[in-house]
Parts: sequence; structure tokens; C-alpha cells
Amino acid sequence: MLSKIEEYLQKERGRHLEELKEFVGIPSISSSTAHRPDMKRAAEWLAAAMRKAGLEHVEVMQTDGHPVVYGDWLHAPGKPTALVYGHYDVQPPDPVDQWETPPFEPVIRDNKLYGRGATDDKAQLYVHVKTAEAFLQAGGGLPVNLKFCIEGEEEIGSPHLQPFLEAHREKMRADLIAISDGPMHSEDQPSICCGLRGMCALELTVRGAKTDLHSGLYGGGVANPATALVQLLSTMHDREGRVTVAGFYDKVHELPDAEKESLGRLTFDEDRLSRELGVPGLFGEKGYSFLERTSVRPTLEINGIYGGYQGEDIKTIIPSSATAKISCRLVDDQDPEEIMRRIQEHIAAHRPEGVTVEIKPMHGGKPYVISPGHPYIRAAESAYREGFGKPPVFIRSGGSIPIVQVFSGLLDAPVIMMDLGLPDENLHAPNEHFHLENFDRGVRTLCRFWQEISRQGFRQNRMCGDNGLPS
Repeated sequence: MLSKIEEYLQKERGRHLEELKEFVGIPSISSSTAHRPDMKRAAEWLAAAMRKAGLEHVEVMQTDGHPVVYGDWLHAPGKPTALVYGHYDVQPPDPVDQWETPPFEPVIRDNKLYGRGATDDKAQLYVHVKTAEAFLQAGGGLPVNLKFCIEGEEEIGSPHLQPFLEAHREKMRADLIAISDGPMHSEDQPSICCGLRGMCALELTVRGAKTDLHSGLYGGGVANPATALVQLLSTMHDREGRVTVAGFYDKVHELPDAEKESLGRLTFDEDRLSRELGVPGLFGEKGYSFLERTSVRPTLEINGIYGGYQGEDIKTIIPSSATAKISCRLVDDQDPEEIMRRIQEHIAAHRPEGVTVEIKPMHGGKPYVISPGHPYIRAAESAYREGFGKPPVFIRSGGSIPIVQVFSGLLDAPVIMMDLGLPDENLHAPNEHFHLENFDRGVRTLCRFWQEISRQGFRQNRMCGDNGLPS
């Protein structure tokens, strides 16, 4: 069967890429009210593509925000049911002047597709749609039951997806959830992600006088919110990059020796990365490698600072307020609500005199970890070995997909993260792109994954114990 499916994929590749370019060309920016019509257009476009692929019961389902696109094919009795999750929304393209070509006019150069959302997540999502199409159009049917749940709010923290899943839990019920929404270890080394960091984000505003003040008349006599903000932020780390918020590390565990050794075997050139990034050297928590610091250790980062005069030349004022945006990546048993409380207590204890502070909690999500020994992970390992021509390594991602833990908890099913992007594809940055070799390798890998799941025949909810291994 696979030979017929691969022949179909090769024959239809040109059409598939043209469709993908059309999809990437829709400016589906979920954070922008001006792009709400484009969000609707992207959802309807994706629904039409899923119907064309041969999926059934396709519908654009409304939420209190942007819609969810659903579709399924449920004609494999006795076989596992998989739910594919992805997102059709994208980040804003700013700064637009740093793009070599317009962000929503996709082009292919050097077998790479350039455009906002190319790797995050439209191409990776479309690999799943085209894999289903190949089975349905050339193979006579899928080896497993398959559902799709594609949202439009991942880039703004998925605020309406959990209520949606709670309301449609039975419709979404599955034995596993498959996600392709991140980078592999490297171009030469496929990988399976067995963990995601959680998220805790906030906006901190420091306020002083009720209006901007003349710095000559009031400077030295009234607290400057910009100065106070900088002082406050400086209390959150020591000089070696360790977070100084009390209790921040209380629920962080040291990596098991076996996983630490596995991580240490991965080839990674820190000097090369420094050169590529244009920095004099890498920096972070002492005693940990770059890979450890960016995947299995927690962080607290300042994402932006603003306040006061931003125009040309200088305007000699004491600004009335200054603001910083802060995000934390969480690991192990760190809970976003507890970390938020710890940060609030730290801010209250270190607030400079003469100013007030306001804290606005933003996105949050728990970390997620799955054992590399889980049977579905082993099936994915076999599929990558054939699809990419070499065995994958097991990694944890430094990024966060907060809804992963929600999916796992609500549906009582493991989440299998089969990433097909690469670290250097500029996701969230200008000139985002996707290597089209991984489009081809991705469909080959997924074809084998669904066959392996079907062949093994295990079903999570009936045959696996609490630890995710066969009972």
C-alpha cells in the first residue's frame, strides 16, 4: 500500500505546495482585531482543504473567540483513534522591513517556503492533512481512525480552547493526540519531543506622578518610574543568571542520569551558535549546558520594556509610568499560578519607594512530559527511522504549548509530539520559512506512524496503565 501512497504523493506534490502557499498567504493573525476576517477565511479555507482530502464531518465550529476546524474519518473498527491538533493562526509579521519578501506573499527559494506561519504551524499541520489525503485517495482508507482539531488561538495562549474541549469532550475523545508544531533537534538529526516547558507571563507597570514631569523642575525630588522599574527588574536574577525569586526552584528536579547522559550525547556547537547569533558568548545558569538551560531548566525573561519619550532627539521628562512584559518557562512540577504568586510577592517585597506597581497576569500553562518508553513514542521512533532514514533522538523542547497538558488531562490520552520544523527556520521572526525536504519526509514518517499504530493495535484507554505503558 505504501508504494501506491508514495506514488500519489510524488505525483501531487506540485499541487500540494501550491495549496500550501495559498494557505500561508492568508494573514491569519489572531492577536489583531483588524484580521478577524482573515481568521475566518483561513478557517474556511482549511475546512475546504480537509473536505477535498476526503475527511468527513468537517465543520468550522464557533467558540467565544476564533473558530476551531474539525474533521474526521472513523472507518477503522477496532483500531486506535488519533486526534491531530494544530493551529492556523500566526504571529504578527513585525518588523516587516526585515523581511526579504513580503510575509504574506509566500515564495519558494532553495527548496524552502518563506512566509509568516510557514513552519509555525501551517506547513507542519498541512503535512497531516496531505498524509490523510494520500491514504484516502490512493490507499482506500486510513489504517487508524483519525480526527482533526485545528484551532485559531494558539499564538494568543488558546484562551477558548479548554472550554471548547470541555464542551465537546466526547466528540474529541481519542487514544492519542498527535502534534507537529515545533523544531527537530537539527537538520541532520530527527528527534521526538518528550517534554514541553510550561508558561507563566505577566505585565508589570510602575507608576509615579499622575502625568509626565519636567526633569529639570522635578528631577531628584520625585521617583522616576523608569528607574524604579529597572531597579525592580534587576532584583530578579543574580549575576550568573539564576532566578532570585524566593521559592522559584522549589519544585524543579534534577534531570535523571540516563536522560542527562542522553542529552549530553547530542552534538551541539556552542561556539558556532555564538557566531551565528552575533554574541560574544552564551550565557545562563551555571552548571548546565546550553541544551539543558533551554529545555529542562526554568527561566524568567524580560520580553520588553517601555515608558517615557520614544521619539527623535530627547525630551527631558520624568515619565509617569514604565512597563515591562515578563515570561517564565516552567519545568517539572512548577505550577504557573504558584509561580505567579511568588513573583507578586517578590515585587511587593522589592518595590522601590515613591512608586506604585500594577501586575497584570497573562498567559499560563503547565509543563508536559511523556516517557520515551511509551508504546506510542516507540511507534513514532520506528516511523522516523524509516521516514528520515535514521533513528531519532529524544529531546525536551524549551518552548511551550500550554494546551498540550489540557489535552492530555481532559481526554485522558498521551500527546505525541512529532515535530518536523528546524530550529533555524525563524519562527516568530522575519523571514520565517520551512524546509520542503521535511514536507516530504514528514508525510513518509506519518504514513508509517499510522500503520505502526494500527499494526500494534494497542488502545491507550483500554490497554495501558497509569504510567502509559502496557498493563
